[in-house]
Amino acid sequence: MAAPRVYASAMDKHAPDEEGPVERLIAVMAALRDPEHGCPWDKVQDFATIAPYTIEEAYEVADAIERGDMAALEDELGDLLFQVVYHSRLAEERGAFRFQDVAKRIVEKMIRRHPHVFGDAAARDAAAQTDAWEAQKHEERAARAENGTLAGIPQGLPALTRALKLTRRAARVGFDWPDAERVLDKLAEEVGELRAEIAGGDRERLADEMGDILFVVANLARKLELDPETCLRAGNDKFERRFRGVEAVLARRGLAPQDATLETMEDAWRVVKRQEKPA
Repeated sequence: MAAPRVYASAMDKHAPDEEGPVERLIAVMAALRDPEHGCPWDKVQDFATIAPYTIEEAYEVADAIERGDMAALEDELGDLLFQVVYHSRLAEERGAFRFQDVAKRIVEKMIRRHPHVFGDAAARDAAAQTDAWEAQKHEERAARAENGTLAGIPQGLPALTRALKLTRRAARVGFDWPDAERVLDKLAEEVGELRAEIAGGDRERLADEMGDILFVVANLARKLELDPETCLRAGNDKFERRFRGVEAVLARRGLAPQDATLETMEDAWRVVKRQEKPA
């Protein structure tokens, strides 16, 4: 089926002389933003309105990977690539940079950060490469006048992920607990402080103490060489799976959750947990 005439004319206007898949994607994006023939929704977007979709698409890529679904991963990676093209188009319209500049910059960065692959540096194992990578990033932040141990950690990261990065960066300069047991002691201390604030009922102080607890939990995950965001996602999935199991157990008993007592639901929860245990 032929494309609608308006869409085709917009594509014709923006299509490059020699089209490959990436070039065609760039042309599609330009057509969507075309002032005369573009999509009404796309024409009014900006960096800020598109950013949440970019974050969402990254999570959908991670979800496809966790599920081991290669067909979904192919699709989601396309959606994520489209977000890069979208932001690049917005920047091009401002005369800032183009998609080609984005690609050129990341190529240069990867070559610069891997002299053991693209240069004459000695071969490295994974641990040595991690140290060298961080040293290179530190030099780049310094060149951009981003000074301080914690410079360059994005504010927009998920809170647990940012806590992990903050504590990991601080640990590199020696600001760290010696082991996980000491972090557990600190966690117990913070829980005690939260208990004390619950009695007072001050919402601001409660929020402050809850933030301290979550920050320490992220630190504990780091000391155990775990990613707190991944752990929490797995915990969320487990709760969802088990609660759906509770609903199924209740349904077999002729009950809906809202009609069951807490004791009945807890009994169903124990049934589900037993069913999950390997024989």
